[in-house]
Parts: sequence; structure tokens; C-alpha cells
Amino acid sequence: MILMVKYTMKFNEYMKQLLMVTCFLSTILIACSSDKKVTPEPPEEKPEVKGDVTIYVTTNNRAYDFAKQAVDFNDKANMSPTTITLDPNTRYQTMDGFGAAITGSTCYNLMQMASADRAQFLKETFSETEGMGQSYIRIAIGCSDFSLSEYTLCDEPGIENFGLQEEEKTYIIPVLKEILAINPHIKIIGSPWTCPRWMKVSNLTDRQPYNSWTDGQLNPDYYQDYGLYFVKWIQALAKEGIDIYAVTPQNEPLNRKNSASLFMSWQEQQVFVKESLGKQLKAAGLNTKIYVFDHNYNYDNISDQNDYPIKIYEDEATANVVAGAAYHNYGGNKEELADIHQQRPDKELIFTETSIGTWNDGQNLSTRLMDDMQDVALGTINNWSRAVIVWNLMLDSERGPNRDGGCQTCYGAVDINKSNYKSITRNSHYYIIGHLSAVVKPGATRIGTKGYTATGITYTAFENPDGSYAFVLLNNTGESKKITLSDGTHYFSYDVPAKAVASYRWK
Repeated sequence: MILMVKYTMKFNEYMKQLLMVTCFLSTILIACSSDKKVTPEPPEEKPEVKGDVTIYVTTNNRAYDFAKQAVDFNDKANMSPTTITLDPNTRYQTMDGFGAAITGSTCYNLMQMASADRAQFLKETFSETEGMGQSYIRIAIGCSDFSLSEYTLCDEPGIENFGLQEEEKTYIIPVLKEILAINPHIKIIGSPWTCPRWMKVSNLTDRQPYNSWTDGQLNPDYYQDYGLYFVKWIQALAKEGIDIYAVTPQNEPLNRKNSASLFMSWQEQQVFVKESLGKQLKAAGLNTKIYVFDHNYNYDNISDQNDYPIKIYEDEATANVVAGAAYHNYGGNKEELADIHQQRPDKELIFTETSIGTWNDGQNLSTRLMDDMQDVALGTINNWSRAVIVWNLMLDSERGPNRDGGCQTCYGAVDINKSNYKSITRNSHYYIIGHLSAVVKPGATRIGTKGYTATGITYTAFENPDGSYAFVLLNNTGESKKITLSDGTHYFSYDVPAKAVASYRWK
């Protein structure tokens, strides 16, 4: 009996401990099953978008954020009153590409990112197969107002002292190499903000030395040295595996007030290009293109500088070494491009700079996407521009780094959070370039269209080198528009949302 009691007590104690252990384990299991960090749900795979026509859509409220869509060709009779028919027999300019400026500030910000984050962003921006396929970038020859300091590549007197500087070696060249590894076909255009200060004079009459980053003019005594400066820069980058497609002799030659600047009238630029730059490039065996001017539609309201490129072309020896002219939009109207084209249809036109900032509500996509698509992207192309390049690809959330005397109120095409160099805000300039580069490939030809037009609807059409068609449309109205496109063989329809950009590509 005593043994039975002892056995019963031990059994009860054993059962009590077993119950406690069971409850403890159950608690752990319940906690684990409710903790998503411990047992995460597998990510939901997005279905691949397939169809005869690939479409990218962005709305000004980001409901569609460069969203990839697709539709199939329609085999029924087309009776749509909103049909736009492509006319490949009407052909305009050949397209060179679309992109942004890779400034010192942009490169600095990119290099602060984690390498994996930077690689992902650059792939999304430049990859021809996995991203937007941006295809044309602009860099400074020396410093710009978005550099870490003021410098040229030959700050010590004497062209023999030429050399790449720390900003190029630490930030710009590494970023360019990463971009070229993603898209080796990208075009690069270079522009100086100033010549070395020892080449400057206060005016061309008494030619007094002018030791200032801002303003001044190029001393004609140094025209040959300065032409060689361009050659040495092109060759130095070539040694790094970076080919320069084109240059302009001077960024904003009529702007005396930038943090780094140089005044260069059309008369000066004509002589410099004819007597030095063109000859120096040829002697070095370089086929780098030269685009003159690189400034505003309105020539900064300096009457004797009107039609700046046309004045340069009047000298045939100069015209023979110049590919065309580059323009910015900080003054005047885009129709100036069409006027210049009409005067010299044999010369190319490219658009190389525009900015968004606090002055034009630059981070407000609801207005900027519409305006920038209308005036910058489609507006320049429909007025004969072969390329569209916006200003800084990336600035930080404090609009920098920037220089005193330069633009301190500019936003980038994207802005990265300075506190973590991870969170990115995509602004209108990123979208307008992406909507072009994603479907319009270098070497494409702008072609004609017939049919539907309406207030608030702007578009242009292209035939790509591979025979595919591209079409970019802005719906700047308050309602969705069912647009039908026809290439004469196939047709299809898509409801373009209100206040949206849609880019199409099909074979």
C-alpha cells in the first residue's frame, strides 16, 4: 500500500512536469508561427507581362509607376475614331539617345550607396534588357557647379601639367566604368565649364590675366594649348576604357555668372573651333563630334549673339568640322530648334540640359511630369532634336553636393536620402527620359503619323533599327483616352489613363 502511494505520487509529479514542458513548447511554437521574421511567407511572384505590344505607363499620381503592360494585336475591323496611323514613309531625324548628366555630385552620391544598391539602381537606369536603357550621358571636362570643388585638369600653368584629378579618379571614372559594364553602347558627351585660369583674360583688347573661376575669356594666345587640352582629356579617358562620343567647346558660353564659367562669343568659338579644336582632334586621329553653342534658346537676350550656331556655320571651314549645335531651355522657346533646323537642315541638333528645382516645384510630379514631357521630351524631339539629356542624374535630399555661385535649388532626376543613401525619390526627369529610352533605341528614325489629334494629346512615332516601332504619348487631360495605333498591318488599342505618359514598342 505504501509502495502504491509512493508510485502514485511520483507518477503525478512526472505528469505535472510533462504538462509544463508541453505548455512551454506549445508557447514557443505559437510565438514562432506568428513571427513573420522567423518564418516569412514566400514572396508572391509577379506574372510575366506578355503580349504583341509592350507598354510602359506612368501617371502623375504614381498609381502607375513606370508600370509594364501589354496588349495583343486586334484581328477585327478597326472602326475607332481615335486611331493614329504610323507613316514610315515620312522620315525625320535619326535619334542618338536619351539620358542625364553624370556630374561629380551624382558620382559622389552614387559612391555613398551600398555597392549592391548602386548596382541595382544603375541596372534599372541603364540596362537595355533589365531597365530603362538610358543611352546618352553628359559629363564635365573639369569641374561644374555640381562638383566637390573648383578645378580644371591643368591648374598649373603649362599644358605639360595636364592630368586627371582626384574627383575623376575617385568618383567619376569608377561610376562611368560601372555604367559601361551595364550598357557598353552608351554615348558620352563632354563639356567644360571653364578653361584653366591661367588661360583667361579679362577681355580681348588688353588681354590682362584674369585669375578667376567665374567669367573671363579665353586668351587667343592659348587657343592651341586649349585644343590640345581637349585631346589629352579624350585620350586619358580612352586609356580608362571610356570613349568620348562628342564634345562642346564651352558649357553656356554666354553665362558669365556660374560658379565656374567662361564667356565665349560666337566669333571666338568659330575661330577656336576652326583654328584649334577641329585641327587638334583630326591630328590626333579622333573622330569625336563637335557640337557648338550648348546654351539657351534665346541666346540670353544678347542681340549680336542671336542665331549663334548659324553665324558659326557661315564659315564653311568651321562648318565642315562641326556636327551641329546643342541647346538648353533656361530662356526662350523650343521652337528655336525648328528655326535653326530650317536654316541649316544639314546640321544636327541635340538638347543637353534642363533642370527642375524649388523654383518650378520640381518634386511635384503631378505638374512636372506633364510639363516636362510636353516641353522637354516630346517638345524637343518634335522640333528636330536627336537627343534629350537632363541635368544631374542623382542629387541628395539636401540638393547637393553643390558649389557656391552655382545652382543650390536644383533637384536631381532622382534624389537620394542623405541620412541613409538608400531611399530614392524618382522625379519627373527620370520618368521622361525612361519613357523615351525604354522604347526608342539609338539609331531609330522619327517617322510621320496621321489621324487622331486632340487638345492635351501629344505624341511622336519612331522606327527602330531592328524594324520595331516605338510610340510615346502624353495624355494631359482629365480623362482616360482609348487610343488605337495602327502601323498599316497591325492595330491595337489601349486605355491611356488621365494625366499619364505611355510608351509602346512592337514588331
